[in-house]
Amino acid sequence: MKRTVPPDSFGPLHRWRLVLGQASDRALGDGLDERGQAMDAALQWLYGRGGAGDGRDVQERNGGQGPSQLDVPAWIDQVHTLFPRETIERLERDAVERYQISEVVTNPEVLRRVRPSEALLRAVLRTKHLMNAEVLALARELVRRVVDELMARLRVELRVAFSGARDRRRRSSLKVASNFDFKTTLRRNLKHWDPDPRRIVIQEAFFHSRVRRHTEPWQVILLVDQSGSMVASVIHSAITAACLWSIPGVKPHLVAFDTAVVDLTDDVSDPVELLMKVQLGGGTDIARAMTYGAELVSAPRRAIVVLISDLYEGGSTATLVQEVRDLVAQGSRVLCLTALDADAVPSYDRALGQTLADCGAYVGAMTPGQLAGFVADAVHGR
Repeated sequence: MKRTVPPDSFGPLHRWRLVLGQASDRALGDGLDERGQAMDAALQWLYGRGGAGDGRDVQERNGGQGPSQLDVPAWIDQVHTLFPRETIERLERDAVERYQISEVVTNPEVLRRVRPSEALLRAVLRTKHLMNAEVLALARELVRRVVDELMARLRVELRVAFSGARDRRRRSSLKVASNFDFKTTLRRNLKHWDPDPRRIVIQEAFFHSRVRRHTEPWQVILLVDQSGSMVASVIHSAITAACLWSIPGVKPHLVAFDTAVVDLTDDVSDPVELLMKVQLGGGTDIARAMTYGAELVSAPRRAIVVLISDLYEGGSTATLVQEVRDLVAQGSRVLCLTALDADAVPSYDRALGQTLADCGAYVGAMTPGQLAGFVADAVHGR
């Protein structure tokens, strides 16, 4: 069965090697780099099952050097990482139509059995447009379970970040480790010194209080690239915006973009509905999104504009650079995050990233907790 292989920077022999599979090693040689091996393994998972049309997994699991024993969600996640959009659509279509791998979109038992995970959430978001109504309803519940878990984790980090600065002049009855007053505790318990074991018996511990600084609301404008490669960042952006929504003194906006710009702020309070509305894929016009974000700013010195993108611009680079320069000049804080997820491993256009950094933007990657800490420091003036 002929494989589908995308246009790429591979030479002709490597392309034919991916088309023909491992059987051509003797004639063409393997010679694939790490990415090529991962592509070969993903193709082998699908096309290595020969002419099977009943969804059974009959392929030999010896293609390529990449990860073996892929399941359906992991395979979906891998092809979206390795291949361009046109090839992804063909692979998904072949999986559903040619090989009848019902687990991808049509078998609700898979979603009933599977353990919710972020990897599965990514797979759901990438294939929800292919699901029938019954599976979509199950998928929505799975999305909610994963979102609830992610939000619970981030809320803890938000609580710490936004708990306020310690007030060393006041005491607190709230026994929190981060508020522990070591010096006062030691001084007040010196009378309980026991010389034999050479230790102080702590009979009363002291804790600092915390003070909140009440300011005008801060705008946090999240501009999220919804291209397929940014799906993890899309998920965590939705979670972050939903958590910030409940923080006093913070007014979040969430804007998704490809070549068009969609303001999702009205859905921020329900990240499940928000994620189910996201349309992954398409082109990228970062400049248009940044222009829209700049128009949302009402108080420049209390605005944080967060661009979440791999910075591969399909629009006007000159316009993007000028918008960032203008935002910085008016006193807004601009973050260009090349990744916003649990791992925060960036892959981006470094040349454009350096240009934006030269304009005064922070360019890098953050976890949602790190972004929450940055916002908290700005709000509290730390």
